[in-house]
Amino acid sequence: MPNAEYPPGTPYDYPLIIKKLLNTPLIYAPDQEIVYRDKKRYTYRDLSRRIHRLANGLSRLGIGPGDTVAVFDYDSHRFLECFFAVPMMGAVLQMVNWRLSADQILYTLNHAEAKMILINEDFLPILEGIFDKLENVKSVVVLPEEEAVPTAGLTFDAVYEEMLAAAADRYDFPDLDENTKATTFYTTGTTGAPKGVHFTHRQLVLHTFGVALATGCYDTIGRFRSSDVYMPITPMFHVHAWGIPYVATLLGTKQVYPGKYEPEMLLKLVLTEKVTFSHCVPTILQMLVSSPAVKQFDLSNWKVIIGGSKLTRGLAKAARDLGITVYTGYGMSETCPVISLATPKPGAADLEEDRLLDLIVKTGLPLPLVEFEVVDAEDNPLPHDGTTTGEVVFRAPWLTKNYFKAQDQTLALWKNGWLHSGDVGHIDEAGYLQITDRIKDVIKSGGEWVSSLDLESVMSQHEAVAESAAIGVADEKWGERPLMLVVLRPEARGKVDEEALKSHMKKAAEDGKLPKYGVPDRYLLVEEIPKTSVGKLDKKVMRQQYR
Repeated sequence: MPNAEYPPGTPYDYPLIIKKLLNTPLIYAPDQEIVYRDKKRYTYRDLSRRIHRLANGLSRLGIGPGDTVAVFDYDSHRFLECFFAVPMMGAVLQMVNWRLSADQILYTLNHAEAKMILINEDFLPILEGIFDKLENVKSVVVLPEEEAVPTAGLTFDAVYEEMLAAAADRYDFPDLDENTKATTFYTTGTTGAPKGVHFTHRQLVLHTFGVALATGCYDTIGRFRSSDVYMPITPMFHVHAWGIPYVATLLGTKQVYPGKYEPEMLLKLVLTEKVTFSHCVPTILQMLVSSPAVKQFDLSNWKVIIGGSKLTRGLAKAARDLGITVYTGYGMSETCPVISLATPKPGAADLEEDRLLDLIVKTGLPLPLVEFEVVDAEDNPLPHDGTTTGEVVFRAPWLTKNYFKAQDQTLALWKNGWLHSGDVGHIDEAGYLQITDRIKDVIKSGGEWVSSLDLESVMSQHEAVAESAAIGVADEKWGERPLMLVVLRPEARGKVDEEALKSHMKKAAEDGKLPKYGVPDRYLLVEEIPKTSVGKLDKKVMRQQYR
């Protein structure tokens, strides 16, 4: 609508801001559905109204530009509303990892200077334990799962649905500077205190466009289109659920939010809502493909991006055997996060199965506007020959500019104009990146590097193995030797021993899939393998346990 801010002859200086992402679905798909478990469904029109009501409710409680609003919730329609309303006001959305320890959660809330907390009733015990130590919080809004308002030792300033019902359905969202800070969250803190990363409106909009182009425009497998049905199985607190909710909203795609991750509910939603596109960590996919019940259902329309940890060849084959289209996505908290996708190049989607498996477990090709290289210790680029390894470095318009209040760590992150990932890998002649390890996880044995990811991928192809992890342990002769931790499938327990696993790895070395010096000497059969709060293998804990 014309206004006095732009007199005749003055062009509109169009900002890349989150509120602009909502315009398209309200034109193309206003009646498309958004679903929360088996509890709620509404349209994109309703989503827009609720975003406006949420902004009015937050404003009435004192939230304004620059204030940080922290959200504790499962994957839900409420979280999606916060993804838009909070940054569109000019405030900052803090996505709280409720799987961290209470002390770490307290640290992140204080460090981010959170002024308000929106919290699912399930997490109230966490908040009660730390509330008197919070330094900046002025108000708390509770998000009940049911109609009844929970009783707790805290005083609530509002109940989410009641707050929305009492608010006007029109809020005048400003045209912000596109470089305004929009979101923040904290790394999982496997080394030292969690680090705060943050992203601007411009970065989130460009990341949305980059992912939409990479997943939808190329003639390849696993495409994501407006006709898909999207359900995240990655926590929305984890790097904006990889930014895919923004993409899904831009496309006007039907969205399904599962809430608390329960295998029965996940599978029910996939089937009843006809979900066709998801993303998750390998642990979740392993849980699903290992379920005897899953074989009863047709999953041939389901496309799943796997990230967070390496997609092993064994797990990829198990998923494909069930008809699921899987491929790798790669990124970091610091990269917003998506940097690459392991899809075949246009025209190469009809590869024979073994070659296709080799491609989809790679780290992948760069998204549009992404540049990556592998460099040596002096930051010199290394050849793209598929074998020469070095540290992986990035450039893209959506990489975090710095760690919040941590200049020393920022200096280590950014060097010579490139973001340094801490990952080791190589790039082949076709441009595919392959991460071979974290710098801190690579096993150095007798002066040679052994890739823990390669060991895990080979081990995953043993029919008795459900999950595995490789770590380096001290060795008097070689400095370090690899140790394999293995979780067997239930039907294989008591039938497969360490020697059988070692024979499998030796055979892989004989076939040229591993260096012979890399074959582990020791194998431990364990009930479970330690993981971080976002489902990654926690090798720091493993090294402490087995050193």
